[in-house]
Amino acid sequence: MIAFGGAAPLHAARMGQKLGIERVVIPVDAGVGSAHGFLDAPIGYEVARTFLLALDGLDPRVVEHLFRDMRAEAEAVVRLGVPAGLLAERRTGFMRYRGQGHEIAVPLDDAALDPAALRGAFEAAYTRLFGRIIPGLEIEAVTWTLALSEPYALPPADPRVEETAPAVAQGTRRMVEADSDRAIDAPVYGRGTLMPGATLRGPAAIVEDGTTTIVPTGFGARIGHGGEIIIEGDAA
Repeated sequence: MIAFGGAAPLHAARMGQKLGIERVVIPVDAGVGSAHGFLDAPIGYEVARTFLLALDGLDPRVVEHLFRDMRAEAEAVVRLGVPAGLLAERRTGFMRYRGQGHEIAVPLDDAALDPAALRGAFEAAYTRLFGRIIPGLEIEAVTWTLALSEPYALPPADPRVEETAPAVAQGTRRMVEADSDRAIDAPVYGRGTLMPGATLRGPAAIVEDGTTTIVPTGFGARIGHGGEIIIEGDAA
Protein backbone atom coordinates (compact mmCIF):
# COMPACT_ATOMS: atom_id res chain seq x y z
CA MET A 1 0.00 0.00 0.00
CA ILE A 2 1.30 3.46 -0.89
CA ALA A 3 0.29 6.17 1.57
CA PHE A 4 0.52 9.85 0.68
CA GLY A 5 -1.08 13.09 1.76
CA GLY A 6 -0.80 14.78 5.10
CA ALA A 7 -2.84 12.28 7.14
CA ALA A 8 -2.32 8.86 5.55
CA PRO A 9 1.20 8.20 6.91
CA LEU A 10 -0.15 8.62 10.44
CA HIS A 11 -2.48 5.65 10.05
CA ALA A 12 -1.05 3.64 7.15
CA ALA A 13 0.74 0.89 9.09
CA ARG A 14 -2.31 -0.03 11.19
CA MET A 15 -4.63 0.27 8.20
CA GLY A 16 -2.40 -2.05 6.21
CA GLN A 17 -2.43 -4.49 9.10
CA LYS A 18 -6.24 -4.50 9.21
CA LEU A 19 -6.37 -5.11 5.45
CA GLY A 20 -3.75 -7.86 5.50
CA ILE A 21 -1.24 -5.79 3.54
CA GLU A 22 2.29 -6.69 4.56
CA ARG A 23 4.22 -3.72 3.21
CA VAL A 24 3.42 0.00 3.34
CA VAL A 25 5.43 2.58 1.41
CA ILE A 26 5.56 6.27 2.29
CA PRO A 27 7.02 8.09 -0.73
CA VAL A 28 9.28 11.11 -0.55
CA ASP A 29 7.34 14.34 0.06
CA ALA A 30 4.23 12.32 0.86
CA GLY A 31 2.40 15.36 2.21
CA VAL A 32 2.39 16.93 -1.26
CA GLY A 33 2.15 13.70 -3.22
CA SER A 34 -0.43 14.95 -5.72
CA ALA A 35 1.63 18.01 -6.59
CA HIS A 36 4.75 15.84 -6.85
CA GLY A 37 2.95 13.51 -9.23
CA PHE A 38 1.71 16.38 -11.36
CA LEU A 39 5.22 17.81 -11.72
CA ASP A 40 6.83 14.42 -12.42
CA ALA A 41 4.16 13.14 -14.81
CA PRO A 42 4.96 13.03 -18.53
CA ILE A 43 3.45 15.78 -20.64
CA GLY A 44 0.30 14.37 -22.20
CA TYR A 45 -3.18 15.12 -23.47
CA GLU A 46 -6.29 13.00 -23.91
CA VAL A 47 -9.09 13.57 -26.39
CA ALA A 48 -12.51 11.91 -26.11
CA ARG A 49 -15.29 11.70 -28.69
CA THR A 50 -18.77 10.39 -28.13
CA PHE A 51 -19.78 8.60 -31.33
CA LEU A 52 -22.30 5.78 -30.98
CA LEU A 53 -21.63 2.93 -33.40
CA ALA A 54 -22.86 -0.66 -33.59
CA LEU A 55 -19.94 -2.98 -34.33
CA ASP A 56 -21.94 -5.00 -36.82
CA GLY A 57 -21.57 -3.21 -40.13
CA LEU A 58 -19.08 -0.68 -38.77
CA ASP A 59 -16.98 1.06 -41.42
CA PRO A 60 -13.32 0.97 -40.24
CA ARG A 61 -12.57 4.10 -42.26
CA VAL A 62 -14.98 6.13 -40.14
CA VAL A 63 -13.26 5.13 -36.90
CA GLU A 64 -9.78 5.62 -38.34
CA HIS A 65 -10.74 9.12 -39.47
CA LEU A 66 -12.04 9.82 -35.97
CA PHE A 67 -8.75 8.72 -34.41
CA ARG A 68 -6.73 10.78 -36.92
CA ASP A 69 -8.66 13.89 -35.92
CA MET A 70 -8.14 13.16 -32.23
CA ARG A 71 -4.43 12.52 -32.80
CA ALA A 72 -4.06 15.89 -34.55
CA GLU A 73 -5.83 17.70 -31.70
CA ALA A 74 -3.78 15.97 -29.01
CA GLU A 75 -0.46 16.42 -30.80
CA ALA A 76 -1.04 20.15 -31.23
CA VAL A 77 -1.18 20.43 -27.44
CA VAL A 78 1.59 17.97 -26.51
CA ARG A 79 4.05 19.46 -28.99
CA LEU A 80 3.92 22.73 -27.07
CA GLY A 81 5.89 20.95 -24.34
CA VAL A 82 7.57 18.20 -26.37
CA PRO A 83 8.64 19.86 -29.62
CA ALA A 84 10.40 16.82 -31.08
CA GLY A 85 10.69 13.09 -30.66
CA LEU A 86 8.37 10.11 -30.62
CA LEU A 87 5.13 10.20 -28.65
CA ALA A 88 3.31 7.33 -26.98
CA GLU A 89 -0.28 6.85 -28.16
CA ARG A 90 -3.01 4.92 -26.37
CA ARG A 91 -6.40 4.24 -27.96
CA THR A 92 -9.44 3.12 -26.00
CA GLY A 93 -13.04 2.38 -26.90
CA PHE A 94 -15.80 2.44 -24.30
CA MET A 95 -18.18 -0.34 -25.32
CA ARG A 96 -21.16 -2.26 -24.02
CA TYR A 97 -23.75 -4.81 -24.97
CA ARG A 98 -26.74 -3.02 -26.41
CA GLY A 99 -29.20 -2.30 -23.62
CA GLN A 100 -26.59 -2.04 -20.88
CA GLY A 101 -26.34 1.21 -18.96
CA HIS A 102 -22.56 1.27 -18.52
CA GLU A 103 -19.60 0.82 -20.82
CA ILE A 104 -16.26 -0.84 -20.17
CA ALA A 105 -12.89 0.46 -21.32
CA VAL A 106 -11.48 -1.64 -24.16
CA PRO A 107 -7.80 -1.14 -25.10
CA LEU A 108 -7.46 -0.79 -28.85
CA ASP A 109 -3.71 -0.19 -29.27
CA ASP A 110 -3.10 -3.61 -30.83
CA ALA A 111 -6.51 -4.11 -32.42
CA ALA A 112 -7.52 -3.49 -35.99
CA LEU A 113 -10.61 -1.35 -36.42
CA ASP A 114 -12.72 -3.86 -38.32
CA PRO A 115 -15.85 -5.31 -36.62
CA ALA A 116 -14.32 -8.74 -35.92
CA ALA A 117 -11.21 -7.32 -34.26
CA LEU A 118 -13.22 -4.86 -32.17
CA ARG A 119 -15.57 -7.61 -31.07
CA GLY A 120 -12.61 -9.75 -30.05
CA ALA A 121 -11.08 -6.89 -28.05
CA PHE A 122 -14.39 -6.20 -26.31
CA GLU A 123 -15.00 -9.85 -25.45
CA ALA A 124 -11.47 -10.21 -24.07
CA ALA A 125 -11.93 -7.16 -21.85
CA TYR A 126 -15.43 -8.25 -20.79
CA THR A 127 -14.16 -11.71 -19.87
CA ARG A 128 -11.34 -10.23 -17.76
CA LEU A 129 -13.89 -8.21 -15.79
CA PHE A 130 -16.82 -10.62 -15.52
CA GLY A 131 -15.47 -14.06 -16.37
CA ARG A 132 -17.81 -14.60 -19.32
CA ILE A 133 -19.37 -13.05 -22.41
CA ILE A 134 -23.04 -12.86 -23.44
CA PRO A 135 -23.39 -14.63 -26.79
CA GLY A 136 -25.78 -13.29 -29.36
CA LEU A 137 -26.05 -9.72 -28.09
CA GLU A 138 -25.18 -6.75 -30.25
CA ILE A 139 -22.13 -4.74 -29.18
CA GLU A 140 -21.93 -0.99 -29.52
CA ALA A 141 -19.19 1.56 -28.94
CA VAL A 142 -20.21 4.79 -27.25
CA THR A 143 -17.04 6.80 -26.67
CA TRP A 144 -13.57 6.74 -28.20
CA THR A 145 -10.46 8.21 -26.55
CA LEU A 146 -6.91 8.84 -27.65
CA ALA A 147 -4.20 9.68 -25.12
CA LEU A 148 -0.89 11.05 -26.33
CA SER A 149 2.17 11.65 -24.16
CA GLU A 150 5.93 11.80 -24.15
CA PRO A 151 7.45 8.36 -23.51
CA TYR A 152 7.83 7.56 -19.83
CA ALA A 153 9.71 4.73 -18.16
CA LEU A 154 8.94 3.60 -14.63
CA PRO A 155 11.85 3.73 -12.17
CA PRO A 156 13.62 0.45 -11.41
CA ALA A 157 12.40 -1.84 -8.64
CA ASP A 158 13.71 -1.12 -5.16
CA PRO A 159 17.00 -2.92 -4.55
CA ARG A 160 17.89 -3.61 -0.96
CA VAL A 161 20.59 -1.21 0.15
CA GLU A 162 23.03 -1.58 3.00
CA GLU A 163 22.72 0.79 5.91
CA THR A 164 24.92 3.79 5.23
CA ALA A 165 24.24 5.69 8.46
CA PRO A 166 22.42 4.59 11.60
CA ALA A 167 19.05 6.07 12.49
CA VAL A 168 19.56 8.53 15.34
CA ALA A 169 16.53 9.77 17.28
CA GLN A 170 16.21 13.51 17.80
CA GLY A 171 14.14 13.22 20.95
CA THR A 172 10.92 11.61 22.10
CA ARG A 173 7.24 12.33 21.76
CA ARG A 174 4.32 11.23 23.90
CA MET A 175 2.18 8.82 21.91
CA VAL A 176 -0.85 6.65 22.68
CA GLU A 177 -0.63 3.14 21.25
CA ALA A 178 -3.80 2.15 19.44
CA ASP A 179 -3.74 -1.48 20.58
CA SER A 180 -3.45 -0.83 24.29
CA ASP A 181 -4.42 2.84 24.74
CA ARG A 182 -1.17 3.09 26.69
CA ALA A 183 0.80 6.34 26.63
CA ILE A 184 4.47 5.88 25.81
CA ASP A 185 7.50 8.03 25.05
CA ALA A 186 8.41 7.12 21.47
CA PRO A 187 11.63 8.19 19.72
CA VAL A 188 11.27 10.82 17.01
CA TYR A 189 13.38 10.80 13.85
CA GLY A 190 13.78 13.56 11.28
CA ARG A 191 13.10 12.12 7.88
CA GLY A 192 15.81 14.24 6.32
CA THR A 193 18.42 12.61 8.57
CA LEU A 194 17.57 9.04 7.52
CA MET A 195 19.82 7.79 4.74
CA PRO A 196 19.02 4.92 2.32
CA GLY A 197 19.45 1.63 4.13
CA ALA A 198 18.75 3.05 7.60
CA THR A 199 16.42 0.94 9.73
CA LEU A 200 14.46 1.51 12.93
CA ARG A 201 11.92 -0.26 15.08
CA GLY A 202 8.55 0.94 16.30
CA PRO A 203 7.15 2.57 18.26
CA ALA A 204 8.54 5.65 16.53
CA ALA A 205 7.55 8.80 14.71
CA ILE A 206 9.31 10.04 11.56
CA VAL A 207 8.66 13.74 11.10
CA GLU A 208 8.97 16.01 8.07
CA ASP A 209 7.47 19.31 6.97
CA GLY A 210 4.37 17.89 5.26
CA THR A 211 3.41 14.95 7.46
CA THR A 212 4.42 12.52 10.20
CA THR A 213 4.82 8.77 9.71
CA ILE A 214 3.94 6.55 12.67
CA VAL A 215 5.76 3.23 13.01
CA PRO A 216 3.76 1.30 15.64
CA THR A 217 5.04 -1.31 18.03
CA GLY A 218 5.57 -4.59 16.19
CA PHE A 219 6.64 -2.87 12.97
CA GLY A 220 9.98 -1.99 11.48
CA ALA A 221 10.88 0.69 8.95
CA ARG A 222 13.72 1.00 6.47
CA ILE A 223 14.66 3.69 4.01
CA GLY A 224 14.70 2.60 0.37
CA HIS A 225 17.22 3.66 -2.25
CA GLY A 226 14.94 6.49 -3.38
CA GLY A 227 14.33 7.83 0.11
CA GLU A 228 10.95 6.15 0.56
CA ILE A 229 9.97 4.74 3.95
CA ILE A 230 9.10 1.04 3.81
CA ILE A 231 7.15 -0.26 6.81
CA GLU A 232 6.66 -3.96 7.48
CA GLY A 233 5.20 -5.89 10.39
CA ASP A 234 7.22 -8.44 12.31
CA ALA A 235 5.43 -11.30 10.50
CA ALA A 236 6.23 -9.94 7.02
